[in-house]
Amino acid sequence: MNRYQWTVLFAAWLGWGFDIFDSLLFNYVAPNCVPTLLGLPIGSPEAKSATFFWTGLLTSLLLIGWAVGGILFGRVADRFGRTRTLLITMLLYALGTASCAFAPNIWVLALCRMVASLGIGGEWAAGASMVAEVVPENRRVEAGALLYTSAPVGLFLATFVNFQVAGVFFKASPEVSWRYVFLFGLLPAAVAFLVRLFVQEPERWQQTVGKTAPPTIRELFNAENLPLTLGGFGLALVALLTWWSCNAFIPIVATGLAQLNAQTLGLDRVATLTLVEQWKALATNCFNLGGLLGALLTVPAANYLGRKAMFSIYFALSSAAMLAAFGLDLPAEVRLYMYFPIGLTVFGIFGSFTYYLPELYSTRLRATGSGFCYNAGRIFAAGGPFLVGTVASQGVNALESALSTLFWIGLVPLVALCFMPWVVETKGRVLVN
Repeated sequence: MNRYQWTVLFAAWLGWGFDIFDSLLFNYVAPNCVPTLLGLPIGSPEAKSATFFWTGLLTSLLLIGWAVGGILFGRVADRFGRTRTLLITMLLYALGTASCAFAPNIWVLALCRMVASLGIGGEWAAGASMVAEVVPENRRVEAGALLYTSAPVGLFLATFVNFQVAGVFFKASPEVSWRYVFLFGLLPAAVAFLVRLFVQEPERWQQTVGKTAPPTIRELFNAENLPLTLGGFGLALVALLTWWSCNAFIPIVATGLAQLNAQTLGLDRVATLTLVEQWKALATNCFNLGGLLGALLTVPAANYLGRKAMFSIYFALSSAAMLAAFGLDLPAEVRLYMYFPIGLTVFGIFGSFTYYLPELYSTRLRATGSGFCYNAGRIFAAGGPFLVGTVASQGVNALESALSTLFWIGLVPLVALCFMPWVVETKGRVLVN
């Protein structure tokens, strides 16, 4: 790979990393943000139940907006260019996230999150297509996996920012600390200008645009593309439903476990808040580290075993990891460390979508098809976080209810194994113009 190809990969890497960074900031601050906007005392039983419910609801709304943005901007990327779309979507989600800092109530917060979600959904299709079209054929798998490593790095950054703001600088003021966390959502705006200065439209796209009819969603379901679309959509749907049901509640589960441990130890309010932020960081870092390693392991798995075998192994291990983490009677800290094998599998599998989905379609349909498969499933996956949050908020013990529901979510990856025979194998396939 030459210097420019590395520049394109790095620009897309930053775009996707900050995409995940902005999308998950709310989940870190939810235990403080939701009670504050609802006028409830932080840490009270009412606040815990409300936090579970609103985290589930707002995460589901985020996924719906993400799906709409992904499908919409996928078509925009095929018609008007990958680089232009990347710039627009990054600015959109940066401004949408930062505006959450000024939300006077929960409804305005939801509106700002919806604006951000449109850009968050649109960025992936443009970035993944751009990388697939610029890098050499024999480096597409490695480049795609490297592109997705930015997701756990983005979560590491979100964990660090939240801990420094809420756990260090404003640890005694949880009612306002979350607003400063949201302001860090402006960081991607600076990266967007880097993209504008140094990245050009891929030559593959330039050779195709204007010579053929604009792509349409309907084409994804014609006789030629239907098997590709159904297979890609099914894989992404199962992975998304599992990931969001699990990841959206990591900070809240860690918060609940920390508060129970603090009560046992007899800690005061400030010490309890500090322990909460430390355990949130521990759980999310275990999940992110597992995801980083899991994404890189898709490279040898895809190259030597093939795409279908790789997906089968990851889905089977995803189910085993979740059933063990949420079904076994484990000490609190051990349960937090169990987020590492969950991240390795549930998170790691996404390292393959950045190269597998673009492999399915020709250049004129690549962003449209990839964006549809990867994002349309979020409409259905939105039911996962809402279900977990609703069930948890209704229980007498919200934490136990959440753990029980997450245990049953662990069965979802097994569904993917049932339709694996119909998934299209792309090992050794040259990218179609």
